[in-house]
This record gives sequence, structure tokens and C-alpha cells, in this order.
Amino acid sequence: MDAAAIFDGLNPEQRRAVETVRGPVCILAGAGSGKTTTITRRIAHQVAAGAFSADQILAVTFTDKAAREMRSQLEELGAGGVRARTFHSAAFAQLRWFRGEPPGKILASKALMLRQIGNTLPMPFKFRPAVDLATEVEWAKNRRLTPETYRRGLNGHEPPIPDDLMARVFREYERRKEASGALDFEDLLGLAIKLLEDEPEALAQVRDRYRAFTVDEYQDVNMLQQTLLELWLGERDELCAVGDDYQSIYAFTGATPDYLLELPKRFPNATVVRLEANYRSTPQVLGLANRLVAKLGGAEKQLRETHASGPEPELRGFDGGEAEAAFVVERVRELHASGTPLEETAVLIRLNARSVDFEEAFSDAEIPFQGAALLTRDAARQLLKGLGGSTSRSVAYEVRRLAREHGWEETPPPGLGERELTRQSDLARLIRLADEFDDGSRDVRDWIAWLRERFDHGAQGGVHLLTLHRAKGLEWDAVFLPRIEERELPCKQALGDDKAIAEERRLLYVGITRARKHLALTWTRRPSRFLAELGVETRRESAPRRSEEELPPAYRTLKQWRLERAKADEVPAYVVFHNTTLEQIAERGPRTLSELAAVPGVGPTKLERYGEEVLAALAAA
Repeated sequence: MDAAAIFDGLNPEQRRAVETVRGPVCILAGAGSGKTTTITRRIAHQVAAGAFSADQILAVTFTDKAAREMRSQLEELGAGGVRARTFHSAAFAQLRWFRGEPPGKILASKALMLRQIGNTLPMPFKFRPAVDLATEVEWAKNRRLTPETYRRGLNGHEPPIPDDLMARVFREYERRKEASGALDFEDLLGLAIKLLEDEPEALAQVRDRYRAFTVDEYQDVNMLQQTLLELWLGERDELCAVGDDYQSIYAFTGATPDYLLELPKRFPNATVVRLEANYRSTPQVLGLANRLVAKLGGAEKQLRETHASGPEPELRGFDGGEAEAAFVVERVRELHASGTPLEETAVLIRLNARSVDFEEAFSDAEIPFQGAALLTRDAARQLLKGLGGSTSRSVAYEVRRLAREHGWEETPPPGLGERELTRQSDLARLIRLADEFDDGSRDVRDWIAWLRERFDHGAQGGVHLLTLHRAKGLEWDAVFLPRIEERELPCKQALGDDKAIAEERRLLYVGITRARKHLALTWTRRPSRFLAELGVETRRESAPRRSEEELPPAYRTLKQWRLERAKADEVPAYVVFHNTTLEQIAERGPRTLSELAAVPGVGPTKLERYGEEVLAALAAA
């Protein structure tokens, strides 16, 4: 192993971390700071310097993908004998080694079993998303709570359904899981902990095997994982913990940055290294991210630029979601025309429910996108399954009827969890799409086919459309962060809870630091409190709506045409076209169907249905 290669290209902070091969080390790694390079080089140096042999080191991370990447880099550095695993795979390996056989069948997902249990709940809880229930079970088990201790252990935490019902669901889940001989991922950790706590010989063997530990993404550790790590470590201090408390965004699973922040207190002799040189983003993007630091708390890290100057982030307000989506579509087109690949562009949203706004906008603009999932979420899957092979031509009626059977409420009650709000929003969107489609000449099967054509994308090479949580660890040349507003980011459920607000702020920080060069933050309605923390003058940036007198005369002609058409179709006016779309049509004055198709909000279906009438109205204006 070439020692010079280990230190090649490292900055002073990275070099200090890599040189420190013994004792406790806490690496506070800012976004885009070369964290993985630093820790793999440090592990390789531990081996090259003779501090530990490769098979005495255990590197732990949170995903199989990250573990594979770490192993690959270690092999290139000549340290291929180091074990790089997730917590769960390490627990599984130890259970299999000491028991002589696999510990049991591992559930790929809790959701299927919990969906069956959820169907036994009384209304209105019967249709709550199984993922909400699964997340709550995971939260409880990561705190080592059982169905019997669950309610006593809530301590102000709000479950997705009443706590007595949730305890019942938890109990039935454990019963069914045990009866099937299956284990979930939390069971793996719990069984490994029990093995090491109950069997001193097994504990001694594990500690003899592994003498040094590196834990990546330490800000995401939960109680179960920390307990297992402490058993592995014992009274020794050969731990390198790596993380960024600014990117701790998984409290709903039981994760906490406290273990990372308190490590220097636990080990007063710890070497603390801050990685603040950012190798991802332009100075302009970093400047915006650093404005949040004063409010983020924790271990302060000011990201330093290493790239040349770039464009200023765009900060804009809009009168409504349609205008905001139209702006994103136009900017994506412009960036693509100037050389930014679509696959290097991302739209990051806080709530899944908002993805449909952009699915529609990109679909209408014929821009390929990937990652959004209206038709794969609970609301659409259950509703489409319920419609079955219906040939009814009363599409809007059938969809609305079935949505009500599935618990849709025109005004969702307060206190709903994020995923139930998404489900309610999806049902409302499906009802609107049915209203828009229903002209009496086509049936339910045609509507389903139309939905699949419009939303069943997932195109490789398209714009990435995903939530802020799913974006962590990723990066793009251009990033759009829409709906930076109250009740969105921060989300409604976080209001009034200081810890939850702090996590929402960290989500915004994660979103900003995904961008390499181009960044846009947009909002409608009430701008988020976080915009003020960023120093954004929202009133100056917002785009006030013009009066009808300021718009071209064609706008009033189009509004009158829309009113008559909506009455004839017996649908709300917005189903024909939104005001923003009419404004765009009036401004552009298209004379052909191809020109009309280029207007944001005019998709293939509306072009076919209304195109000739719109052109006639414009000609008469």
C-alpha cells in the first residue's frame, strides 16, 4: 500500500483526520466536504501504519449502497480486508455465526402486514397509510419499547392514530410476525444486543475480532444502534464517528444527533476535526446555506468554497401553485437549452402530496421526469383497484363515490399525519382529474389509461422529482426548492414544536446544499419563516397579480369562453383552464395548435379538447 497515495490531494483538515489512526476521533463533516474520501483514507492509513490489521476494523454505515462504495474504495487503497457493513448486516452476521444458522426470515417491509392489520381498524382510521403505521412501529422499537410499554413511552410524541389503537396495531403486528417466524430489521438489532448481553463468551469473541470502529452518518444513529455499538466497543475508545448534525433529518425513525454532539464529552481526549471545505457548490449556493448556520445550532460549521463563482440563487414568490410550477418548467427548459442535462436537474419537495403539481406540469410540457409516484401511492393504487374493470361512463361520479368510501374528506380534519395528508390530497387530485376528463363519451377504463399515459413515467434521463428526505446524499447541477412556505416547510405537523421546527430547518439546509451551480427557492401564499432567516425580502421578490385591465383584452374573451364551456361541461371553471394558463395564452397570442401546445398548462388532452375553440376565441378578441 502506497502511503503517499493515501494522503494525495487531501486538504489540511482531511489530512489531520487521516493521520490520527488511534484513539477517539469525531469528524464533523459539512455537506460536500469529501467525507467518504477522508474516512476511507483514514482506515487505509490505520492498516498501512500497522495500528490495526484490516480484519480488526469494522466500518459501519446506513445503506447497502454506501457500504459497497466504501468497500470498493478500500480495495483500491489496498485495504480490501476491512469489513464495511450496515448495522443490520453486521448484526445478522454475528447472529448467524454464533447460532450456526440464519436468525430467521427477514421482512422486506412491514407495510404489507400492517396494511392487513390497518384494514381491521374502525373508520376513519381504516385507510391510514400502512407506511405511517410502519414508521411508528419502527420509532417505538428503535427506542426499545414493546406493545406493553409503548403508551407509557410516548413522552409527548404524537402517533398517527390514537395511542390505544396504535398499541393494538403494534401488538397484533408482533403477534403475526412471530407466528410467521419472521423478523424485522429492529428485531435483528435487538437479538444481537440480547446475544451479547447474555453470553459473555460471544461478547468477548466479537471484541477480540474487532478492535477499531468507524461509523459513518453518525447523526442518524438511534438508541438500538448506539446500544449495539457500545457493546462492540466496551471500555475501549477506538471509535471514529463521522457525521453532520446539520443533516439530521430522521427523528421520525428515532434517530438523534445527540450521540454525535456528545461524543467529545464522553471521550474528553477525542480528536475533533471539522471538514468545512466544500467541493460541490458555488460560493453563491454556499453563501445562502451559511446564512442558516446561526439558527441550526449544534456544532458550528461554515462551509468554504473551492469552486469558481456561479449564478446567484433565484428567490421568487408567486400568486399560486400553477404559476410556480410554470416557472419551474420554463427554467428547466432554459437550463436544458443552455447545456444542463435534465438528469442533472432536481425538483425537491417537502411533501409527497406536492409531487403531482409538477408531474402534471412536466407531463403537459412533455419534459421527461423520474422519481414521482402518484400512481404508486396508496390512494391511487386502492382507488384504481376498486374501480376494477368498470365500463361506466360516469367517470367523475364513480371516482368521487369510491374516494368517499376510502375515507376522502373535502376538509381533512386537523391532526393528520404527513402520509395521511398526502393520501387525502391524492384522492382530491384524482377527483379533479376525473372531473377534467369526464365528457360523457369515455368510460372509466379510458380514464385509467389516460392516467397511466400521463403519470406513469419514471423515465431515465429525466428531471428528478423527489422529497427532501430522499434527496439526502445526492447532488445535481440545478436544484429547485418550491413551496418554501408556512405549513409546507415547516410542515403543518411541526408548528408549535421547537424540535420539529429545527428539523424542518435542517431539511431546507439539506435541500440547498444539494445544488452544485443553479438554485431556485420559490413560494406562494405565506412565505416560510426560514426565508426571513435567509435574509430574503419576500415582499420584494413576490410577483403581484395584475388586474384584468393590465392584461391583454384577449384575457377577458378567454375568461368568458371558459365560463360558457365550464357550464356546458358541468365542471368548475378551473377544470377547463386555470387563470394563470389563460393569462399565458393571452400574453403569447398563439395562432396555431403547435404554438398553443407550447404554453405551460396546455397539455395534449386539453389541446385536443379545447384547442380549436381557444384559437377561435383569440381570433375573435
